[in-house]
Amino acid sequence: MRTAKRMGIECVAVYSEPDRKCKHVQMADKAYLIGPAQSTKSYLDMNKILSVCLDAKVDAVHPGYGFLSENSKFMDLLDQNGIKFIGPKKRAINDLGDKINSKKLAGNAGVNLIPGYIGEVSENREEILKIAHQIGYPVMIKPSAGGGGKGMRIAYTDDEIIENFRLSKQEAASSFGDDRILLEKYIEEPRHIEINVLGDSHGNVIYLPERECSIQRRNQKVLEEAPSPFIDEETRKMMGKQAVQLAKAVDYESAGTVEFMVDKYRKFYFLEMNTRLQVEHPITEMITGIDLVEEMINVANGKKLSYTQDQVKIKGHAVESRVYAEDPFRGFLPSIGHLIKYREPSHPNIRIDTGVREGDEISMHYDPLISKTITWAETRQGAIDLMKTALDTYVIRGLGHNVPFCRDVLRQPAFVSGKYSTKFIPLTYPDGFHPSPLSQGAKNDLATIIASMKEITDSFALKKPEKFVPFVIKAFDEFYAIQQNEKGEKTILKIDTEGNGIGEETVLQQVKINWNNTDPLISGEVGGKTHHIQFFGHTATGYQLFSKGQSINVDILNAHQFEFQKWMPKATDAHSQKEALAPMPGSVISVAVQPGQKVEVGQELCVLEAMKMRNIIRSEKKGVVKVVSCSAGQSVQVDQVLFEYE
Repeated sequence: MRTAKRMGIECVAVYSEPDRKCKHVQMADKAYLIGPAQSTKSYLDMNKILSVCLDAKVDAVHPGYGFLSENSKFMDLLDQNGIKFIGPKKRAINDLGDKINSKKLAGNAGVNLIPGYIGEVSENREEILKIAHQIGYPVMIKPSAGGGGKGMRIAYTDDEIIENFRLSKQEAASSFGDDRILLEKYIEEPRHIEINVLGDSHGNVIYLPERECSIQRRNQKVLEEAPSPFIDEETRKMMGKQAVQLAKAVDYESAGTVEFMVDKYRKFYFLEMNTRLQVEHPITEMITGIDLVEEMINVANGKKLSYTQDQVKIKGHAVESRVYAEDPFRGFLPSIGHLIKYREPSHPNIRIDTGVREGDEISMHYDPLISKTITWAETRQGAIDLMKTALDTYVIRGLGHNVPFCRDVLRQPAFVSGKYSTKFIPLTYPDGFHPSPLSQGAKNDLATIIASMKEITDSFALKKPEKFVPFVIKAFDEFYAIQQNEKGEKTILKIDTEGNGIGEETVLQQVKINWNNTDPLISGEVGGKTHHIQFFGHTATGYQLFSKGQSINVDILNAHQFEFQKWMPKATDAHSQKEALAPMPGSVISVAVQPGQKVEVGQELCVLEAMKMRNIIRSEKKGVVKVVSCSAGQSVQVDQVLFEYE
């Protein structure tokens, strides 16, 4: 919409009831309510959208990233009413939108293919197992229609492929209205790399530098960068050449993306082609200077591409973090709620693409994406460092989000070196996400800043201290003594539980800090290094802070409190082992057990759906079900009791 407005085009938006106050509604010149939250009665209702088009006298429709963006029936409806569809032609969408057919096309166009079964797989157990054995485990199960990772699963055994086939088929029907499934070989240690293409109605097709999209959870991208730190110029040209060959095979017009799986030897294989604008397109724009939406609009208007292949150059490096309303500490399950406080990072080379504002609600009805946060710099390290600053200064309050995860990824050796694959998350966080410990240097610097914060807090007290009183900071399960030396200077020194000094003292006057005791952002400079801290609030004993992807509980202790604290018992987890709780808000699709039934560890209890993703809730203990507190069709909240054991 920003691009269209810059081009002087009047914009009309549609919205569902939950999206009434969304940013795109406010940005549009006109906006129309088209129905309730259920997408089939709003955003997927072609007749309602057509009615808006006719009423507003629109000339063209840009379908965005999903919903009707790859629906040829919608294109026909628009065409019959003299309205242009900003995207590829019907033939390209039909031929490439079906994953089974697109593989046949790609093979005929000379594009490398992953070994697998090209054709629709039936629900017959014997046929599924026969094909799986022919391909060889591990096997990728994926819907023939749609994209975005929805419905994709990996099977390593016969039992897994039967169960995952069933779930993938259900998700495909729910998300795309098409439950056809295909099976192919899953390449282990792969990288997910994609090539953006642009074509026009004059026979011109070009490719743009690749995007690295290998950091994924549930087969959905979380953090991307461009160009890939793995791809060399020779491989880039070969991938681009094959992407163009496929696009030309269907007379492709507009923007599209050819996705490849690349192994550790840089051998690449066709995955699919998305005949629409990709969510992650901004990083391509940042390193090429090409506005993909502007090209799409111009092509739909019959114009030639603004660039030739020779004019496409790589300029610097870009990184994108998809900021989701999801809890990385609970397996990236969706989180819902209102954005009580929302403040975006600001820098000339930071770009935020978002549809939300402070006060908006992230609901269970749609994708939980809050924003795409993009950084650009001349070098890869520069783009990474700027992304660290962006995430450290991104204030999001009111619901769970994945900023701690995105921030932690940037510190991991595999990411920093560029030597990672789609296995990054399970390899880096095998026991679930837990932020990596901060370096001792970072801890010391943050503790130094916290000591200066205490001075600022004291300056706001109604009764200010008459003289300096030494105190101890407890943070990161470590202790730092704040004292005064013989020169009268306040100093900080790390100490052990007995009060013995560790390391060297730092004079607090060397700290530069910008904070007013309540602002959510704190900037502090120690030894020439700038650190950003988020302030969540004052507690009875100190502060609740967040920095570098870490939640930091701070206690300010006097001498007696420090002496006695080591005798205090540690808090324990009081979670009842006699209950099975909902790990996310969602709708119950099915219940697999009943009261009095014996269950084993790992046995299916029910299936929950949230944001169109289906999740099996399994028993974490062996026992007998006493109470079933949910039923199919019921909406549940996070931590709601679903089952009780005897």
